[in-house]
Amino acid sequence: MYLPRGLIGHLYQNLVKRNHAYASPVLLLVALEPDALCACRILTALLKRDYIQHKIHPVSGYGDLARATENLIRPMRTTEGGSGGLVVCLGVGGMVDMEDLLGFEVKENGEGGPGGVEVWLMDARRPWNLANVFGSSVGPDPTTGEIVRKYPGVDKGRLTQSYQSGRGGIIVFDDGDIEEEMESQREAYCALEEMPEVGEEEDLDDDSDESDADAPPSGQAPKKRKSWGEDDDSDAEMTDSERPSQRRRSNSGGSIPSSPETRPARRGLLVTSNELGGSSDFSRSDSRSRSASPAVAAPKEISVKSLRKQLMAMRNKYNSVLDKYYDLGASYSEPVSSIVYSLASELGREDNDLLWNAIVGVSSLELYGRTGSGVGINPLSSAGGSAGWNGERGERIRSDYRDEVRRLNPIDLRDVGREASAGDASGVIPTSARSATDKSIRLSPEPRFLLLRHWSLYESMLHSPYLSARLHIWSDHGRRRLDKLLAKMGVSLTQCKQNYTHMDMELKRGLRERLLRFAPQYGLDGLVPPPPRSGEAKDGWGFVRCWGWKACLSAIDAGVILGAMLEVGDAKSLNTSSFEPSNFNSAHDRSEMASSNTTQNNANLTVHDPQEHITARFWAAYDALNNIDILVEHISTAQHLHRAILRTGTTLIEKKQIRHLRAFRMAVVKEGPDVQLFTHPGALTKLALWVAEAIVELNGIKSKNRGSELVMAGLDETRGLYVVVGLGGGGATQSAKERIAKREARLKEREKKKAAKEKEKERKRKARIQRNLAAGLDEDEVEDDTEEEEEESDDDASENEEDGAGGFGRNRFGHAFQEVVRETNARVRMDSFEACVIEITKEDLSGFLERLSMKAVVG
Repeated sequence: MYLPRGLIGHLYQNLVKRNHAYASPVLLLVALEPDALCACRILTALLKRDYIQHKIHPVSGYGDLARATENLIRPMRTTEGGSGGLVVCLGVGGMVDMEDLLGFEVKENGEGGPGGVEVWLMDARRPWNLANVFGSSVGPDPTTGEIVRKYPGVDKGRLTQSYQSGRGGIIVFDDGDIEEEMESQREAYCALEEMPEVGEEEDLDDDSDESDADAPPSGQAPKKRKSWGEDDDSDAEMTDSERPSQRRRSNSGGSIPSSPETRPARRGLLVTSNELGGSSDFSRSDSRSRSASPAVAAPKEISVKSLRKQLMAMRNKYNSVLDKYYDLGASYSEPVSSIVYSLASELGREDNDLLWNAIVGVSSLELYGRTGSGVGINPLSSAGGSAGWNGERGERIRSDYRDEVRRLNPIDLRDVGREASAGDASGVIPTSARSATDKSIRLSPEPRFLLLRHWSLYESMLHSPYLSARLHIWSDHGRRRLDKLLAKMGVSLTQCKQNYTHMDMELKRGLRERLLRFAPQYGLDGLVPPPPRSGEAKDGWGFVRCWGWKACLSAIDAGVILGAMLEVGDAKSLNTSSFEPSNFNSAHDRSEMASSNTTQNNANLTVHDPQEHITARFWAAYDALNNIDILVEHISTAQHLHRAILRTGTTLIEKKQIRHLRAFRMAVVKEGPDVQLFTHPGALTKLALWVAEAIVELNGIKSKNRGSELVMAGLDETRGLYVVVGLGGGGATQSAKERIAKREARLKEREKKKAAKEKEKERKRKARIQRNLAAGLDEDEVEDDTEEEEEESDDDASENEEDGAGGFGRNRFGHAFQEVVRETNARVRMDSFEACVIEITKEDLSGFLERLSMKAVVG
């Protein structure tokens, strides 16, 4: 089931009404990533204001989720002696069948079901598992106790205003995409849910005439009705590639579904031929002798075989719709923190703290390459400033937040003169608060530098992924280009190598104008946002918040620090003598390696890492969101991580350790002082993004194949395996100038076509009027069908334009990984919520990558 965006506050208000002193605490399952962490901060603030008890539990992957199901969710169910309750998943479980994973399916004897446990799903990963979105949970009716499939207030998986929560089941929070773009998937899924069982196509040849003669008048062979939770018999006959829900073994003894492929259709009531629109198998002579009324076609004259053919044709049609949706590949939609902030806004609870958490969560997505085309290089924003992590949609979200900043942080009239004299109004990067008690959020023309306020200008530019790729900073020539840029700007090395806050004030005030003047000469278009075009429209401007005289941080800097805390750990342990494996491993006790080998081999690969390290990182980052002292303390952690990224990436390029396979490029980190840092998927993804941008600059411009597909593997020697991440999609292969030029060319072409169509439409209208007058008719007595044709052509043009603007394939590494695992004996662990992240044994890596290079990794 899904909750439309317009009713985002409906379930929460029901929760507040049901809340009392003895109510079960709300369980929050939070992914270990900055976006989910910020969403958790916002939601807990709402729960505290309404005095709703809650418990937070971090989960690092599907193994943790399975253990949380067994230890925390199962005792909540009424069937297990609990009292029901609410589970909120933030960044968790959107791509798997949660009903199956949580054990909510109803058995044949009527046992099972959600047991009064309601699960709210908020996840930015796509594709959705459609069982979560459109599936109707099965459970006992609270009044009669009978097993029911459809609840009041649910229309084909869509919750309406009349829905009353508390019955249990899976509820997805729609960010707008489901309601606007997934109507065809909704129709197909609901039709498959209600479709009777028809067997397989090869079974039609085995049907005999005797079975038709013995069939009942309804045209359906008698068979036993199955319960809603029972698996379809036909599933057992499918091959691995056709099976709807592949599963991975876990150490806890359960099974974890992989990324969704084809959701098994739940069977509903049998339908007659009238419901199918009549039979198409009648002979021509018989159809001519009968009346045109469909009631004449008696269902008893339709053979079972004919009816099954129609059902199977419909089933194949609907399955193809779902398959096409799943085969698009991975992508990202609206961040979880943005969804939760929308909930706070709907309730009228927004304030600066909640707004800042939402801004940090949204800004963090571009640090991990999460785009509308999956995990890959972020498309460049033509407006400068932050990267356009989600195209026009991402810019709309940032524009809404800029409006929120202006609304919640009005400028005091006493500060207007001060800002004018200090240059803030014209675009000087703020580095200090207005007063000792100032905690406001401001707009700032943030350049694409890294931790500018907490590093020197030189170090900030040196470690910026954007500048590193375009200046070839890994080479001596690239370093000299950086020195020349600074020299042209009139900034001496003495000035730029001291802390930015201590630089000469005149240099800081004129820095933005100098960057706008000289950066395009080095191919750095969009390095900083342009001046405001009109009034308050500050496209591309970032967000900055100060905490009195303590600190001043941009939203991107806060996201960088939070990410480093989750990926590296405690800043105090950043010395070579304390590189303990448990401080860097990304998860504990992960699910077993997928392998066809003996159980003994798998037993040797079972990992038992202390959960305390993961939990400690989560709570440190959680506290840092509300404690600026903790956040500032871990700035050194972020600096250490990005120094390691620059060192490791430079080594890979200089030693030519990046190989070009058939479908992607590949690099392996297996030596060096920082190798242990990149055993965490998040840190490895950041390194892969840095290398991918460098590859595009080195090879993409010269060659016709400008793809940025890259597989990066990091060796974890202590566990004897590689952590592997696959980058695809994205598409930052165009400069901002190229993107602007192409967009303007498309707009001009569109205007020409529009003018030509209007001219042709007017000509046709005049000709129609002349024909009507000549025939003695009024002008409006004959319908004009040209308007509909024009609208259709306009729609086609807009679709083609969108395809041209976003013509980058989606990341399909998740599909490719699963296909290779099924075809080989590679021992692979797929425990991450990211489909493009896996773990594989050292011995199996080369064979796995060789087979992977034959797959399509971008859809």
